Amino acid sequence: MNSTDSEPLDYLVVGGGPAGLQLGQLLQAAGHGYRILESGQAPGTFFRTFPRHRKLISINKVHNGTDDPELNLRMDWNSLLSPDDRLLFTRYSKRYFPHADDLVRYLADFAEAFKLDIAYDTRAVRIRRDDDGFTVTDQHGQAHHARRLVMATGLTRPNTPDIPGIETAEDYSVVSVDPEDFTDRRVLIIGKGNSALETADNLVETAAVIHVAGPHSVRMAWNSHYVGHLRAVNNNFLDTYQLKSQNALLDGNVLSIEKDPDGMYRVRFSFSRADEVVKELRYDRVIVCTGFRFDAAVFDPGCRPALVIDDRFAALSPAYESVNVPGLYFAGTLMQQRDFKKSTGGFIHGFRYAVRALGRILDERHHDRPWPYRPLDTSPSALADAVVARVNRSSALWQQFGVIGDLIVAPPGEPARYHEEVPVAYARESQLTENGDYFTVTLEYGPDHDKVDPFDITVRRTAQNSVDDAFDAAYLHPVIRHHGGGELLGTHHMAENLENHWDHPDVHHAPLAEFFAGAQARRPSPAGR
Repeated sequence: MNSTDSEPLDYLVVGGGPAGLQLGQLLQAAGHGYRILESGQAPGTFFRTFPRHRKLISINKVHNGTDDPELNLRMDWNSLLSPDDRLLFTRYSKRYFPHADDLVRYLADFAEAFKLDIAYDTRAVRIRRDDDGFTVTDQHGQAHHARRLVMATGLTRPNTPDIPGIETAEDYSVVSVDPEDFTDRRVLIIGKGNSALETADNLVETAAVIHVAGPHSVRMAWNSHYVGHLRAVNNNFLDTYQLKSQNALLDGNVLSIEKDPDGMYRVRFSFSRADEVVKELRYDRVIVCTGFRFDAAVFDPGCRPALVIDDRFAALSPAYESVNVPGLYFAGTLMQQRDFKKSTGGFIHGFRYAVRALGRILDERHHDRPWPYRPLDTSPSALADAVVARVNRSSALWQQFGVIGDLIVAPPGEPARYHEEVPVAYARESQLTENGDYFTVTLEYGPDHDKVDPFDITVRRTAQNSVDDAFDAAYLHPVIRHHGGGELLGTHHMAENLENHWDHPDVHHAPLAEFFAGAQARRPSPAGR
């Protein structure tokens, strides 16, 4: 069926990047009518340009000492999920930080392998609501119709700060990446994220002076555990700053940028850590590396999604649906609004699982297909067995820590139902938990894990395999929560372990079985529901 026919498709997916392909494969496997609209001539248009210096920061660890495909996905941050084990990114590159061109090649092969329904050279220029769903008009004037719409475009507009004169500066998306073009020049880079420091690192050998400026402190991914913060592979510039080689981090705000007739820039800068002292600085080049935002301009006013986080993202419900436009869903890096700068929803290794969850949510909501589950004996030992088996293998819980978890629903007098990979926030409001109390199983870092220097050996850490101190474990470890009657009834932390093996009979299994036994004893009575 063509999306231009009078009968609309089940789904239109706008964007043929990793998220659009992942969702397309799932919709196709489920037998739904769908079409992916992609503005470029091939999948993954974004990655043909970005990152500008072509080194991905998504890791690609090929050798992990195991042939377990689920465990290997923990160290493979670029593969999409599929039933074809030949479609693994690890077959495309052996580099730990691979070249972006390899990802572009991989995405094209993925689309071809599944013969996904993709309309290339099809850019959405207008989106409107109609009586039976949505109509997307492309740049050729062709209309595409579907009952539901999924935006998988990613962040496509530069997130340009409101600074007088910033339009005279050069943007990360178009600035030259040839270091020779900056020989003996004074360069200001606005922004303190990976794009800014990647750009700075590229210029260390040729530029005379490099200043990297922004109002916020640099956050290191090794400290925060958020992989979008500054990664070690991009932090060489910090070494040049601390060891006095004419480079510097400027903490504060750019107040204005003015370009002189001779081409020099005069930049007024307010230093936050120097009593807001304002100083005028001069540069040959100014580069803006301040990230991207979602482009909502294509939506008619009647179906424009509400925006949050400085209008960079659409506001999403726990089902990844627009909070104000029913039937409008979001996939891919746009899903990170739900876990912004906390987990991995903005990256392939995180959102591939969120997209799979979205597929199950759509099945549940619109196609009368319940979330898959397996029945489980309700004895404490059997419940503990199931949890231990999952936390020791699952890649979804590992990657989407604290956001996606397993769900055990235990209706009174019935076998338990074990549902895998349910967004935790969605579980609380879905029909999955309507009857009976339930348990969520997640992997999480401990309280204030990002507040201490992870390399400071004077800071006390909870001993591994310490059952009594497990609640205070800073490192990633399993957390099981018992809910009933609309309340949190109990929480159990499994002791952290250096090798991430939570399977010791006395340290991990027995305390967990004891927790389940206690939960059954305190289960709310039916009259109290």
